Amino acid sequence: MSRPLLGKDRQTLWAERLKRYEDRLGDDRGLVVEGRLTRMVGLTLESVGCRAAIGGQCDVVSSNGAHIEAEVVGFGEESLYLMPTGDIHGLEQGARVIPTGRVCEAVVGDHLLGRVIDGAGLPLDGLGAIHSDEHRPLTGKSFNPLARTPIREPLDVGVRAINSLLSVGRGQRLGLFAGSGVGKSVLLGMMTRYTNADVTVVALIGERGREVKEFVENILGKEGLKRAVVVAVPADNPPLRRMHGAMLATSIAEHFREQGKHVLLLMDSLTRFAQAQREIALAIHEPPATKGYPPSVFAKLPQLVERAGNGDKGGGSITAFYTVLTEGDDQNDPIADAARAILDGHIVLSRQLADSGHYPAIDIEASISRAMNDISTYSQQDAARAFKHLYSLYQQNKDLISVGAYEQGSNEQIDIAISAMPALNRFLRQDMHTPVNLAESLKDLDALFPEEEEAVELPEGLNLPQEINQDMG
Repeated sequence: MSRPLLGKDRQTLWAERLKRYEDRLGDDRGLVVEGRLTRMVGLTLESVGCRAAIGGQCDVVSSNGAHIEAEVVGFGEESLYLMPTGDIHGLEQGARVIPTGRVCEAVVGDHLLGRVIDGAGLPLDGLGAIHSDEHRPLTGKSFNPLARTPIREPLDVGVRAINSLLSVGRGQRLGLFAGSGVGKSVLLGMMTRYTNADVTVVALIGERGREVKEFVENILGKEGLKRAVVVAVPADNPPLRRMHGAMLATSIAEHFREQGKHVLLLMDSLTRFAQAQREIALAIHEPPATKGYPPSVFAKLPQLVERAGNGDKGGGSITAFYTVLTEGDDQNDPIADAARAILDGHIVLSRQLADSGHYPAIDIEASISRAMNDISTYSQQDAARAFKHLYSLYQQNKDLISVGAYEQGSNEQIDIAISAMPALNRFLRQDMHTPVNLAESLKDLDALFPEEEEAVELPEGLNLPQEINQDMG
């Protein structure tokens, strides 16, 4: 028989019990209303009995021990629609759905330099955990467009054709438009190695898994990786994780931009990001609008792209290159068409040039840099227009020339283009292991179109290339 508690002991017991109740009241998890999993179609989970905001995270726990994280992507009258961020094997009907009250955040900081991470910010390189107390939202923040620093400084990307004819400005956003197997990854790798930037952030979104190791070891290399962060989310990841990977890479780039650093952001590819959003939208019954793409896809693209560029405080910048896959080499593909409208220029790669052994296979006629006039001299612009005029004139009459239907002397301008074409093609070709800096690129262009040459005038007062004058002499 236990002895009765004395006054002091009774007070101590009540104090301990009150402390436990106080701790429980202070723990939000004790107040969370759980729901249950009622339906799963494809990758879409449907739950009832709980409430959570769009973008909120939930833990889904089965009685068999299966546990996954999911994010709220939609809701109905009494249901929540969730999209998993990991493997869903083992989930069962009636599993507990527990809102956590958290939202996905990006881990940022200098600790990421030299690391390869997944879409959740977890390491893939086996170099241990990433310790950082700095976080920022995946969705980023918008700022007044009038406060953006204008693009006024040219950026050397190490590729002669781009430096001279499609000049890139620091803080510009360009698209690399290409079908499969046209040299998109090779060109992206050249710019990764040769572009002058403080930090490089590479996002490999929805591509083949084997390309991750190849890119890190063969393209970046040990020296390049020291100042780079690689976010790798291969095609076998759930669509939400692929979207998070693109947003995570952009958040990391934003962090370094705010530190006043010049960041090079390379995303391969923007199309896979759009396709991931399409999978999510169709899974929650959003109606398709344009060739199978729901309207939310075209809303998400500018939200992602507009986060790059120059900041609103000056100093730092994000120069971004997004690869865009053109299905069947169709340049009017809905994603390609939408990307062209929101980017500051596009570089188109031609399958015909690639098949003929012409690398990089840049289609000069179809490519444009919208910032070139703001960052280049008038003489460079004149020379670039002369180059494109001759190149386009030859391409328009290529069939007649090839079959011998054109007679020399019939048209003076076509004669000039025929004579110039070998020099123009040599100018456009470049070995992937040989960088050509901005100064050398402009010097090579000036050699083709010297300002002092006045032997024959092209349209708009452009001067004839020196090499052509020699051929026509």
